[in-house]
Amino acid sequence: MMKIHVLLKKEEIDSIKMDDSKIAVVFDVLLATSTITACLDYGAKQVIPVMDGAEALREAKKFPADEVALVGEYNGITIDGFLDPTPLGLKGEVMDKTVVLSTTNGTVAIKKAASAKKVYIASILNGKAVSKQIVNQDQDETIMVVCSGSKDRFCIEDFYGAGYFINQLIYENDSPVDLTDSALAAKLFYENTKSLNVLHDSRVGRALEAYDCLEDITFVNQEGILPVIPHLLDGRIVDKNKHLVGERKIDS
Repeated sequence: MMKIHVLLKKEEIDSIKMDDSKIAVVFDVLLATSTITACLDYGAKQVIPVMDGAEALREAKKFPADEVALVGEYNGITIDGFLDPTPLGLKGEVMDKTVVLSTTNGTVAIKKAASAKKVYIASILNGKAVSKQIVNQDQDETIMVVCSGSKDRFCIEDFYGAGYFINQLIYENDSPVDLTDSALAAKLFYENTKSLNVLHDSRVGRALEAYDCLEDITFVNQEGILPVIPHLLDGRIVDKNKHLVGERKIDS
């Protein structure tokens, strides 16, 4: 039987042993995991998540300058010399490139979860695709849904995204699932608030609106429109539908 648990912020990973008994699904709806999903849909070769700007610069040096896109923010401010990590702003910037991405919360959460058996990157945009993948491939696993949060604080938009994802998991699953109280709470929260503007009304959403990112918020709030299944493979994020061998993409 599939078991589902929700961590309310990435700092909770510290007290949970992420090992080969767990599948991690990381959410940072506003905006890191939504941006990763969008970049792969736009044709990026891969996304390399890093902890900070300094690590991003080191990683970027491993690739020809015209084949890499440096993308990142710290505390909500775009890092000097980096592209703004917003989904709509990166359209047309990442085709056939390696994206090196640094964010305050989302990429940190992904790195912290890296020791799990598998790590998927999910958002509202691709929650349906990721849920189908897990139902098909990880039926009897323990699923740890990680809400990135914001610098040790709970973020309601991640909890909402987690609830949507769990709702989809149950919809796609013909077998019973075991929900912890946190997973059940996320599911019920989503089901009872999906007609509201949770993303827009959240603290991070209001901050992004102040930075003229209203269109990005509206974009990432579209349920299941992208078929991308980002997963972590040897420190890089690739679409589960495709993966890289050298310079060549092949079906997974």
